[in-house]
Amino acid sequence: MVKKSEFIVGLDIGTTKIAAVVGQKTADGQIDIIGVGTHPSKGLRKGVVVNIEATVESIRKAVEDAEIISDCHIANVFAGVAGSHINSMNSLGIIAVKDKEVSHLDVERVIDAARAIAIPNDREIIHIFPQEYALDDQDGIKEPLGMSGVRLEAKVHIVTAAISSCQNIVKSANRLGLNVLDIVLEPIASAEAVLSPEEKELGVALIDIGGGTTDITIFQNGAVVHTAVIPLGGNNITNDIATCLRIPTNTAEELKKRYGTSLVKNVKDNEEIEVPSTGGREPKKIRRKNLAEIIQPRVDELLNFIQSELQKAITEGYLTAGVVLTGGSILLDGIAEVAEQKLNLPVRIGYPTGIGGLIDIVNSPEYATGVGLVIFGAKTGLAAAYNLNDSINEESLFEKIKNRIAEWLGFMRA
Repeated sequence: MVKKSEFIVGLDIGTTKIAAVVGQKTADGQIDIIGVGTHPSKGLRKGVVVNIEATVESIRKAVEDAEIISDCHIANVFAGVAGSHINSMNSLGIIAVKDKEVSHLDVERVIDAARAIAIPNDREIIHIFPQEYALDDQDGIKEPLGMSGVRLEAKVHIVTAAISSCQNIVKSANRLGLNVLDIVLEPIASAEAVLSPEEKELGVALIDIGGGTTDITIFQNGAVVHTAVIPLGGNNITNDIATCLRIPTNTAEELKKRYGTSLVKNVKDNEEIEVPSTGGREPKKIRRKNLAEIIQPRVDELLNFIQSELQKAITEGYLTAGVVLTGGSILLDGIAEVAEQKLNLPVRIGYPTGIGGLIDIVNSPEYATGVGLVIFGAKTGLAAAYNLNDSINEESLFEKIKNRIAEWLGFMRA
């Protein structure tokens, strides 16, 4: 078996599926994926744990499969967090520079000043992403360390989460003896896997459409400037199909994957599909166009929400690199074409890149978050830097996060 210090594990705890992705850093710095385990997610709704026992069992099965494929014993994981409880905001911090030259301490102080915001007692900061600095009259600075000046400003993007939701994710992992090295906002992890540095610099919106939620992350000049969560996803489409055709949800999901399309105009009028019935009844035939007519309005609704969210955060010409769609639900036929028409921006599908190993298995948008968690862990170096006693438990969750802000800042500037 591979020693635990030699590999990094990303645990994507999603509404539709749990994915455990095992990566190993090679001598030349590349990340090879050496194991993958997935299992249908039971116990989550819209990214939030609603049944901890069912969640624990789903995680167990995904991790066991990943251990078999990778020939590793998994003890430490980087866990993803998502859900409609995620909120974000931009903030500004200002300090006077000591000794008239910006030091590491000055950078930490200005970030602390920016994070001094009023938030409810049931919420806590999980990420702070520096956007840019200003020193005296000079703005647009990415790295102020060592520069001369007397007044330092920092613009940052702050992400907060419900304490209970994050604790339940950590508790679910802890019950299996898994040590959570860090929790990471899932769209941030996905961005590590599917976006290029050039796209982040030019301006790009990453739209991660999962089963229960749609996560939006906008980058400009290499920094995170906006994050949002829409409580709609692929499951909403599946539920509509199940209701309209009066079939079980799992049957509706299979129909969606096999015959579904978000473009009614692309379906021939005479094309028919067979729909299984319940209660021992004979299967029935329907026009495939009828299925598309159920799907398209729900896709249009989701894209309207996405468009509204983008308009809140951007101005015309802001997203030079356009939109990147990822997540399992974007595998629906025609969704990229519809999104390009609706958003009036160039759109591409985001697949995990920059990895080796089992790329034939993880070369799908549904593995973007899991692979991204591995890449995030490898870049921050936390997998090797923290041992058993430094893992997160549900009681110490946010105390640990606060202590890691300095590491995150260094990672985001790198």
